Amino acid sequence: MFRKSCSHLRSAFFPPWLSVYLACTASLLSTELKYVRGMHMTSAGPQTIHKAEGESVTLGCSYTLSPFDTGELDIEWSMVSPDTTQKDQMLLSHTSGTTYVHGNHALAKGLSFAAPDPSLGDASIAIALLSPAHSATYQCKVKKSPGVDMRKVSLVVLAKPSVPKCWVEGGELVGEAVSLHCKSAKGSTPLKYTWRRESAGPIPATATQNSVTGELKISNHSQSFAGFYLCEVNNAVGAEHCRINLKANKPPNRAGVIVGTIVGSLLLIFILLVFTGLLYWKLSIRHRFEKEFSNDIREDAPPPESRPVSRGTSRSASQHPQVTYCQVGRTDISSLNDGRTLTPSSNSHGHTPVKYTAVEYDSKYGYAV
Repeated sequence: MFRKSCSHLRSAFFPPWLSVYLACTASLLSTELKYVRGMHMTSAGPQTIHKAEGESVTLGCSYTLSPFDTGELDIEWSMVSPDTTQKDQMLLSHTSGTTYVHGNHALAKGLSFAAPDPSLGDASIAIALLSPAHSATYQCKVKKSPGVDMRKVSLVVLAKPSVPKCWVEGGELVGEAVSLHCKSAKGSTPLKYTWRRESAGPIPATATQNSVTGELKISNHSQSFAGFYLCEVNNAVGAEHCRINLKANKPPNRAGVIVGTIVGSLLLIFILLVFTGLLYWKLSIRHRFEKEFSNDIREDAPPPESRPVSRGTSRSASQHPQVTYCQVGRTDISSLNDGRTLTPSSNSHGHTPVKYTAVEYDSKYGYAV
């Protein structure tokens, strides 16, 4: 009965030709809708991909064509610009069975289609040897008129954390505070540090650890904390670890340390005093020896005494400039006055005898030499 009422209303308000027109228009719209929905992407991978530096990656872009898509197939891969006012950077395209690499930049050198023929429904691309410069948002656009569809994938290239270094701060003495530290020199942030105990059960609840700085703090160290500990550092693309052995040493005897310090100080002072005494004794002996040696020199070799020059000597020197007089006794040169020839004992070895002439004696000036 409701259908009959609707039919009477439609015939009363709409003429027959208008009903036919509306029916044709609806049919055309339905056909156009099928054309638009014919091309669509079928990739179901993640929209954001994290990869480590130096690795390779495949960005998926699978599609399905419709029988109504009759135009020429065109596939484009581009890097979306962060600035919406700038153009996207074309990287790779495939048209009429030919693949084109756009640009001469370093990013395009590692790009290639993953499938031998991307026109068969797989337009995914592969990037080899990733670097931080590959971090970007990529867009895959597949067009075959009238159908067209696109997909965006964000790629984040990170550096794996390096092998961390583990060390202990504190004397590992029972009753004192001890800190275990873990630090990785390289790696993209955020880095997360996690400490765990490898032996003797889990870490006691009184210890606190900081996942950002990599510190495990023990405020009151005891034997229950001793054992092997492992620190693991990780980020979105990798993980590394290091190990350390935490000991629990008994504190030293403070009284013994004080007594030892005092005894050592006294012994050091004694050694210094002995050394100073030996040095003083050595220097005093040396000084006394030098003094005695200088006195011996003065006694054994006294300096010659100076004689006053007489007037007669100076006068004779002026009168007889070529004659030198010597004050000797007559008995010493009696043999010289006789004019005898003296033959020393050495003449027996073939030497020529020496003949001495008589020397005149001057009663005033002495003998001439």
